[in-house]
Amino acid sequence: MSIIHSTIEKNSHISSQAKTFSILIPSWNNLVYLQLCINSIRKNSVFNHQIIVHINEGKDGTLAWVKQQPDIDYTYSQANIGICYALNYAATQAKTDYILYMNDDMYVCPNWDKALVEEINAIGHKNFFLSATMIEPYNTNNTCVIHKSYGLDITAFNEQQLLAEYESLEKEDWTGATWPPNVVHRDVWNAVGGYSIEFHPGMYSDPDFSMKLWNMGIRLFKGVGASKVYHFSGVSTGRVKRNKGYFTFIQKWGMTSGYVMSNFLRKGEKFNGLLLEPVDTFGAKFKNLFKRVSATLR
Repeated sequence: MSIIHSTIEKNSHISSQAKTFSILIPSWNNLVYLQLCINSIRKNSVFNHQIIVHINEGKDGTLAWVKQQPDIDYTYSQANIGICYALNYAATQAKTDYILYMNDDMYVCPNWDKALVEEINAIGHKNFFLSATMIEPYNTNNTCVIHKSYGLDITAFNEQQLLAEYESLEKEDWTGATWPPNVVHRDVWNAVGGYSIEFHPGMYSDPDFSMKLWNMGIRLFKGVGASKVYHFSGVSTGRVKRNKGYFTFIQKWGMTSGYVMSNFLRKGEKFNGLLLEPVDTFGAKFKNLFKRVSATLR
C-alpha cells in the first residue's frame, strides 16, 4: 500500500472564535521537541491560536499525547507522508483567516505573534508572504537568520538565557520571506493549492511555494525582524531520505532555487518594499539553460 494512501485520521474540536492563526506543525516521532514548541506557543503568544499538528507515524507517543491535549487539533497518518502532504492535510482543519506553518523543532519567543499581527494589520490586504526571523545555533551564512547558540539540541537548550537576551538580538526587517514560521492568508493558500506534492517528502518545497505566490502576483515577501523563534535546525530533515528537489525545481521553473532566492526574492537584503521584476543578464540566461538541460538528462 502506498504511504500516501495510508490511513488518515482527523480530529477537530477547536472553534475559530477568538483565534488568530491556524498554526500547522508537521511532526515525525519528535515528541519532546513538539512539546517544547507547543508549550512555547502557549506561554509566549499574545493572541490565542488554533494549533493543528500532523502526526507522521507517532510511534514515540506523539499520537497519544496530542489526543490528550484539549487545545490541539490534529491529523494523523500511520506512515510518514512527509512535509507537503502533512501540511495540506493539516490545512483542511484550519478555521482562521491566516495559515501559519511552523516546524516542530522551534521555540517561539515572547511577542512573536504580536509582531506578525501588527505587520498584517499595517499591510491591510491579503497579498503578502511573511516570515518570522529564526535564531539558529549554527552559522550557515544565511543572511535571514540571527546566529546565536542557546543549545544545539533540546538537552542543552538554555531557555532562561534566550528569554533574557532575545530582545537584544536586533534584526532589521528583511526581504525574501520563504521559510517557516511563515504566514499567508487562507485565500492565498487555497489559490495556489498549498505545498506542491511533487517535492515529496519536502526538500525545495519552500522556494517552490514562494514561486507559486510570485506567479500569483504577490510581490510583498517580508521577514519580520521583531518576530523571533529559536530553531534547533535539522532535527527531522537529518533523518529523512532526501528527494531530488533541486532538479525538480529546475524542471518546473526553468531556473535554480538559488537564482530565485537572489534575483527574484532578494534573499536577506534590507526590506525596501515591493519586489521588482528581475532583470536577466545573458550570463544568467545561459546558466539557467545549462541547468535545465542538465536537469532533463538526469
